[in-house]
Amino acid sequence: MPRIVGAKFGDGLQAVAMAIRILEYLAAQRGGVGVTALAQALGTTKSRVHRHLRTLVETGYIVQAPDSEKYRVGNRLVTLGRTVAENFDLAALAREEMRTLRDTLGQSVVISRAEVAGAVVLATLPGREAIEIAVKPGSILPPHCTAQGKLGLAHAEAAVRERVLLSRLDMRTPHTITSPTALRDELARILERGWAVAPSESMLGVNALAAPIFEGGGEMVGAIAILGSIQFIEAAPSPAQIRHLRQAAARISAQLGAAAQEDVDSVSSRQHK
Repeated sequence: MPRIVGAKFGDGLQAVAMAIRILEYLAAQRGGVGVTALAQALGTTKSRVHRHLRTLVETGYIVQAPDSEKYRVGNRLVTLGRTVAENFDLAALAREEMRTLRDTLGQSVVISRAEVAGAVVLATLPGREAIEIAVKPGSILPPHCTAQGKLGLAHAEAAVRERVLLSRLDMRTPHTITSPTALRDELARILERGWAVAPSESMLGVNALAAPIFEGGGEMVGAIAILGSIQFIEAAPSPAQIRHLRQAAARISAQLGAAAQEDVDSVSSRQHK
């Protein structure tokens, strides 16, 4: 696949490449960007950028603020992104990684999508144990007492996280975290180590180990988890379980355009010293 930066293209492909770079840059900015700043960021001339900006404004993909004359993404680009997200099949993308993880660790594997209400189960793959522990696709895993739910809550916007913390936290088992302070501390640990567990918090004797899946913009879009008896997935999972799970999550994230994360082998090694 040809690289955009530094490559020689025909005029048509150069124009498409520049338009894409402009859209990507504006999409990453929280505020508007002027022509001069945009040209400097992309390493090109103001006149060249301006030609593309005019076309993108006419098609509705970006808009220009009348007061500051700065540019930002338009509704048409936002709608396009939402449509792509709604039609994106995370379960299909992760199928091979699910199978590899199941064959390596032997436990059931679950793929879920991050939602405000909790983690929505998209697909499951049975483990190799004689007694199967599984969840149904379509199930919503609570944000305070499941590994996938806590993972999503840890990566959620601050306002969403606080709303859950201040709500009534149902006690599912004697091990369920129902204290907002204790849950806030647990979420901080999850962010620091990059994975989550919920030993006997939703159902006695059951545990899950989950790792986040990120898209190209750095947002968590889902999770991959192994699910099983506390006998096989302990409250402190083995380094091998953590390593294989996080590697699978990183490979799925890479398919979504996420930047490479720190080597999970070194992270796992440090966490278990």
